[in-house]
Amino acid sequence: MNIQPETRSTTIMISKAVKSMLKEVDSNGSLIPVSSLNDSSGKLNLLSLIVKTRPRCGCFWQEPKYQSRGFSLSDVLKPGEHEDKPLNPDVKESDFVDHSGTFGDKKEINSEGNVEGLAADLKLNLDLKCSNEQESSFGRLKKEEVEVKELVNYSKDKRLDMTHPVIKQTRGKPRAILGVLTERIMTSQPCPVTNKVQKRGNVGATVSACVALSMKASMKQSGSTQTESDVSLKIPEYTVIAFSLIELKVKCNGKFDLCLFSNNGGFEKVRSNYEMEEDGIMDLVEDFAANSPLNLNKELEKLSGHFQVLSVLPAATRSSLLQLFKTTMEDREAVSVLESVLDQTCDGETPDLGDLEESERETVQAILDLVDQCVGKDEDEFRSSLLSAIHLIVSAMDGMTDEGLSVLGSCCSPPVLQALQILVQHVAAGIGETLSLRDAGLAVLTEVVVFGRTESLFGHSKVTLKREEDTLRTEMKDQPGYLPLVMSITVKGLASLV
Repeated sequence: MNIQPETRSTTIMISKAVKSMLKEVDSNGSLIPVSSLNDSSGKLNLLSLIVKTRPRCGCFWQEPKYQSRGFSLSDVLKPGEHEDKPLNPDVKESDFVDHSGTFGDKKEINSEGNVEGLAADLKLNLDLKCSNEQESSFGRLKKEEVEVKELVNYSKDKRLDMTHPVIKQTRGKPRAILGVLTERIMTSQPCPVTNKVQKRGNVGATVSACVALSMKASMKQSGSTQTESDVSLKIPEYTVIAFSLIELKVKCNGKFDLCLFSNNGGFEKVRSNYEMEEDGIMDLVEDFAANSPLNLNKELEKLSGHFQVLSVLPAATRSSLLQLFKTTMEDREAVSVLESVLDQTCDGETPDLGDLEESERETVQAILDLVDQCVGKDEDEFRSSLLSAIHLIVSAMDGMTDEGLSVLGSCCSPPVLQALQILVQHVAAGIGETLSLRDAGLAVLTEVVVFGRTESLFGHSKVTLKREEDTLRTEMKDQPGYLPLVMSITVKGLASLV
């Protein structure tokens, strides 16, 4: 067992452990998990300013992003306004929860298939067992929270310094909201987190071939594989692992209100010399509850222009993009990193690639190079549309389950993607008709391995495939949330590159 410092893989471990714990103890979802221990290193103090960036328009399945700027509310008040009385509300400390738990998943895959031809019969057998188990013991967690009533009283008649760099930069981003950290959850002792991965599998093949039309030769081959990893780390005591904030509704003159009962913060925006538009950012984002009914066909129709942009790219460019997406899908964290970088790029920012791993930098640069190759000097509008289309696909990939993304990565051949697109269109139409696997576009699904992967992909997206001999029906499960949509967007986007 190895004790390791925080790296990219251990950051994922910590994030999963915190999110799993919060699912059990924070039923209303008011707490925000930290994404990295670096975030809590002196940055997540009570009354710290937090910039919340809401998802891009159309990507409502994405979680907001949070970033501390290292300033407190007092630091950004208009000069002279904080000198009358310092902002120092009472802080309440209490026990939050005593928590330890084990979570993970176990998968078992058994598959058998035959490939028949004029010269040989090939029989494949696959038996794969995987388990990923993570144990965490946070022990007794502490909660610190400010007295909100004091904060409200203090904020009356106060103004923000609208010339402060943090205010100016946040205000300049249409999806950014300013918030104040009012509650945080901290460890009170070193907390061990252990991740155990076991993979065991057997692969066998039998080949029978006709030799010289008069003899029959047979060969059997089998093999097994076993992989185990056991990684452990400790989260230090007094580490912030989750927090909550109150959003600010800021007027052009610097006056602000605390949004105590709803998340509707933002900056007042000037529409003309005589008109004001309150919360101009609010119409850019659609709120969507995870279990809300979803008109899949309508949502995909809204995004059809993005798929069209990808489909008209040169064949070589489409092929390169498809390969880059396929490679990226092999690493869940790489997908999230790529989504974040493209999100910044779409906003006209120049993201800092210095903290990325070499393979991630190469992927980002390769995508940007492909975009530059397709765009002329005076085609800024097309460049923006192309970047938005690419970001949409990566964002949808990032919204898929780990299992669904992994399966889709093995379904990126042109015939399979075209078949998946037909199924997606059928699910979106919602007419419940039976499909024939004898149709040319779906014939590839008669292969045992391909159908198994397809069934798994749709199953992880809350869609059931019901097969009877050469016919197939699709059925969406109750309260599917956004999973069918993000899977459909990813499939249609990848199919646009074929």
